[in-house]
Amino acid sequence: MNIIKVNSKKDKKEFISVACSIYEEDKNWIRPLDKDINSVFDPKTNKAFRKGDVERWILKENNKTIGRIAAFFSKKNEKETLKVGGCGFFECVNNTKASKILFDTAKNWLEKRGYNSMDGPVNFGERDKWWGCLVEGFNIDPNYLQNYGKPYYQKLFEEYGFQLLFKQLTFLKKVRTPLSEKLSFKAERALKDPNYNFKTLDKKNIDKYIHDFAKIYNDAWSKYPGVSKLELSQAKLLFAQLKPILDEKILWFAYHNADPVGFFISIPEMNQIFKHVNGKLDLIGKLKTFYHLKIKKSCKKMVGLVFGIVPKHQGKGVDGALIMASRETIQEKLGYEDLELNWIPDFNKSMIRVAEQVQVKLGKVHHTYRYNFDRSIPVERVVKK
Repeated sequence: MNIIKVNSKKDKKEFISVACSIYEEDKNWIRPLDKDINSVFDPKTNKAFRKGDVERWILKENNKTIGRIAAFFSKKNEKETLKVGGCGFFECVNNTKASKILFDTAKNWLEKRGYNSMDGPVNFGERDKWWGCLVEGFNIDPNYLQNYGKPYYQKLFEEYGFQLLFKQLTFLKKVRTPLSEKLSFKAERALKDPNYNFKTLDKKNIDKYIHDFAKIYNDAWSKYPGVSKLELSQAKLLFAQLKPILDEKILWFAYHNADPVGFFISIPEMNQIFKHVNGKLDLIGKLKTFYHLKIKKSCKKMVGLVFGIVPKHQGKGVDGALIMASRETIQEKLGYEDLELNWIPDFNKSMIRVAEQVQVKLGKVHHTYRYNFDRSIPVERVVKK
């Protein structure tokens, strides 16, 4: 077996195409857009390069590419006691020797740069993309920018020595099934309070909602382990990227008087569209995207991108009221059939309780692992502080 650093155009192409051969018989796999993978490794499009670096490799055997991996670090995530880098974009045939070569390569690269540990499989960038090893839910289509995987990947990670850091849960719901009575009762308090109001995003005034989104996000999420503060420029970039597919009626905000205190942000699940383009968003791919999105309206799934209530207003029924306020529009006036609540970490107990009250069922589980290079240092599970 031969490990090769990705440098040439041919190497970059093989880094992407190896996934096609690994998943060629998986009916639920949806090929990611080539441009989305390539953008992670491009300093012009990935701001993570400002405080970090990345390298990637492909693994060959008898001139056939059988695996790939990337290793990376970000100085903003460094701690005094343990410098943690990451590995990701892991794909591999079912071969322990092959996976060990890939993991060793990532480990050695990080070690030479002064790192003591690596998380995987994670993203060179924010957590909302390419994060976690799928361990349950292989019969469900992967969501846009989310990891799929092979059932044996869990074994390859754990046999190498990776240990569980936390789980990411994805919950499923049929849109028109009822919400729980408990949720309705919980929401009543906030719905009766005239100081609270709930509204959808208005594209004509989108700058205001971007500001509100950033404020709520930082108040509600930045306290969690590994979650960075969201700069306004990042929020603007996020909404600029989402703008072509935004459906105003599934982006809901909660306010206490004029103060933004919560959001329930959903988007059309674009893999239901992109599965028709085979990774290529060239002219033909764009025409197919337009046809399936606007004419055929092939997207019947919405994905809950992020949900949050600022701490000061938690425990007051605002979370339930926000969901109840959106219920009539989402359940009765739109064409979505399925909802997935994506990327809920197992340490966020309050969000899990809200999901359960929406009458969901567990659909997918991803594992985020950590591997400490000094094997005497235990890996401690992330828990809510």
